Amino acid sequence: MKLSRRGFFTTTAAGVVAAGAVEAQQSASTLVPAFELDELTIAQLQKYTSQTLVEKYLARIQAVDRTGPMLRAVIETNPDAMAIAQALDQERKAKGPRGPLHGIPVLIKDNIETADRTMTTAGSLALEGSIAARDSFVAQKLRAAGAVILGKTNLSEWANFRSTHSSSGWSGRGGQTRNPYALDRNTSGSSSGSGAGTAANLCAVAVGTETDGSIVSPSAMNGLVGIKPTVGLVSRSGIIPISINQDTAGPMARTVADAAALLTVLAGVDSNDSYTQAGAGKAADYTKFLDANGLRGARIGIARKFFGYNRDVDALMETAIAEMKRRGAVIVDPADLPTHGKFDDSEFEAMLYEFKDGLNRYLSGTKPNVKVRSLDALIAFNEKNSAREMQYFGQEILVQAQKKGPLSEKAYQDALAKNRLMSRRQGIDAVLSKDKLHAIFAPAGGPAWLTDLVTGDHDIGGSSTPAAVAGYPNITVPAGFVRGLPVGASFFGAAWSEGVLIKIASGFEAAVKARKKPGFVATAGV
Repeated sequence: MKLSRRGFFTTTAAGVVAAGAVEAQQSASTLVPAFELDELTIAQLQKYTSQTLVEKYLARIQAVDRTGPMLRAVIETNPDAMAIAQALDQERKAKGPRGPLHGIPVLIKDNIETADRTMTTAGSLALEGSIAARDSFVAQKLRAAGAVILGKTNLSEWANFRSTHSSSGWSGRGGQTRNPYALDRNTSGSSSGSGAGTAANLCAVAVGTETDGSIVSPSAMNGLVGIKPTVGLVSRSGIIPISINQDTAGPMARTVADAAALLTVLAGVDSNDSYTQAGAGKAADYTKFLDANGLRGARIGIARKFFGYNRDVDALMETAIAEMKRRGAVIVDPADLPTHGKFDDSEFEAMLYEFKDGLNRYLSGTKPNVKVRSLDALIAFNEKNSAREMQYFGQEILVQAQKKGPLSEKAYQDALAKNRLMSRRQGIDAVLSKDKLHAIFAPAGGPAWLTDLVTGDHDIGGSSTPAAVAGYPNITVPAGFVRGLPVGASFFGAAWSEGVLIKIASGFEAAVKARKKPGFVATAGV
């Protein structure tokens, strides 16, 4: 989750590439061997056996994640992946494939439960050794589709809901995730490993989770397509919670087509998550919405208040807007939310309450080998193990959440009501209705900042909050590069409008063709 701690900042000498950077870039690039599966799509991977895919991706993880650039994107691999792949190959021979994901290796974030030999810890040493008693709904859906869960990805610990000075992509278990486009740059969070791992071709696709920005931001900064679905389209059962009103899982992929295929598998109604009841009948085969001409006739509003924090990002967005016009989109400019920036405080207030309530429920459940059974116990564990858990930043947010009362308190109810009113009826819904829009367009964020374990993140902006607070869908697509660093464009819209947004996003992808594989350079170019 990306908190509302995005501040404007002035670039300093710390962001300037030092002399000899070109040589450093070249030497870093030589650490990464050629890879046969580089940039292959789900459809293209089907010509390989699942066993071959698992073997090659595990070797890639060893070469890129464990050694070489040492991305630290994968926190743990699944020791049963090879056996699962072999069984799926035998099934394919006997019965044919279950669907497009049959035998495809997928990485999932380490806050999503799997009833196998991998742990589910949210990156925290407090949950080290915790093995889930049953699969999350997401894991169930992946296994039913024939996907191979290759392992768990690193993340911002506790999905970045721990400290106001955290470094995104750092966890006690996994260390600091590195950006494969420039190793000294951040991956953003909290789905850091899912972003870096997919960008670096450590898997076919990955699953991330988002509360506010945690799918779309790391997708943008790692040159990926990320889909943050409508809350309720994908079940949260078996996912370590932050906010019952904003949490969701979603796809992270190198193409819109692969993201759409993964979302098709993940969507569905779950009796263990009441929010999915609103999504009954809403799930679809999202690959049917893919359209290289998807911009033609689309009415797209430009949310100008999300511009202005980086001139190079603005220039990229202007080029993208011109290209969308050329491809037949109707551009409404500006199309700003009248409530822009007016619910950041109430969002955080509501999440403090929801995190305490949700985490206490989660930890108090039947979970073998869990060291802590409450938020209060977690805070105490971190204090006791501060040398490892708080060597870089503290746990101010956990302490703030612990001080909150039950969800019945008026302060929480007021914050939640404000969030819903300002993000939905007076926010996104109002703009869509007024200008008869299919989607709202904005930069997903800036280029990746330098990772800083001393003072924390230096995030300069992003557009994730309105859709996150509303619980509405948001898709980010690669839009280009700023000094070698990927930048994404986001499209967000009404509840359950994933199909419309995927059509627009696939048209945008075909128009700009911005995805490029990473170079694993030591630092970004000037």
